[in-house]
Amino acid sequence: MDGMAPRGGGAGGDRRTLIGWREYVELPEWGVSGIVAKADTGARSSAVDVERVVELPGGRVRFALVADRRHAAPVVVEADVVRRSRVRSSFGDSHERIFVATTLRCAGHELTVELGLVSRHAMRCRMLLGRKTLEHVFLVDPGRCYLHGRKKRRLRRDRPTGRPAPPAGDRAS
Repeated sequence: MDGMAPRGGGAGGDRRTLIGWREYVELPEWGVSGIVAKADTGARSSAVDVERVVELPGGRVRFALVADRRHAAPVVVEADVVRRSRVRSSFGDSHERIFVATTLRCAGHELTVELGLVSRHAMRCRMLLGRKTLEHVFLVDPGRCYLHGRKKRRLRRDRPTGRPAPPAGDRAS
């Protein structure tokens, strides 16, 4: 399979890229890569995990984007607020959310998306791709993940005990 899927109702001219329910994505304008994103067809809008949201003058906002809660330090970003909307969570709670726009890179596509700023600290995936991001571009295979590659593991500079690794000459081969 070539990673493309025919779009229903057409004669094969309009094709979408097949992605897994979980994929790694990049936000190149913010210098962030390797974010685990969940493709959620039940969510209308997309969201990203942030901390310390501060509204600035001129319709801007500053926040710390949490790309990976286990390893990476948060990335501080400033962006224009594109809208505010009331959003209903999966728990049924409704609250106002700030949305910003940026470029998303996923599965060979680069597109402008609106992201809601929210704390996803209790969630496994740092980012949620909603229907507005997925429509017309992606088709989600709910039984598979990481169809477009896995993140390369970083070489750890220290041992799990926290002690530094021995010099290269002292290691057993």
